[in-house]
Amino acid sequence: MRALFPGSFDPVTQGHQDVLRRAALLFDEVVVCVMFNSNKTGRFPIPERLDRLRAAAADLSNVTVDSHTGGLLVDYCRRVGIDVVIRGVRGVADLDYEMPMARMNHELAGVETFFIAADPGLAHISSTLVAAMSQQGRVPNDDVSELLPAGGGGSEGS
Repeated sequence: MRALFPGSFDPVTQGHQDVLRRAALLFDEVVVCVMFNSNKTGRFPIPERLDRLRAAAADLSNVTVDSHTGGLLVDYCRRVGIDVVIRGVRGVADLDYEMPMARMNHELAGVETFFIAADPGLAHISSTLVAAMSQQGRVPNDDVSELLPAGGGGSEGS
């Protein structure tokens, strides 16, 4: 069974990597896909996000990387023949945000959503937080610093 792990991945975090690794154990193939989110301002260009995802998935033989920046997630799923979407959730707020989309994706195209609970040790990390810390030149620990752009931060493309 093929599954889609969509997101803006701006930037890729250890939380994303954890969900991706765990999903790769559960599904025959996982397509991790950079999607456009009109509610977010892109900090990193899509080619850079794709490169970072490829690096994050380098040791996962059943993971491929793609992008879809025009149209709905269900349009992409129909086009490539995927019926399951993976979403990582850090807490109730994420679930409250994700549930209406999961219901709509099912209503529109029969696409099921598979929720993976965040590792408690990573649940406080978000792309928005990592980017904000980077812009301020502050990195809380070495684990997060490896996820930042070379030179410690900045907001290329913003």
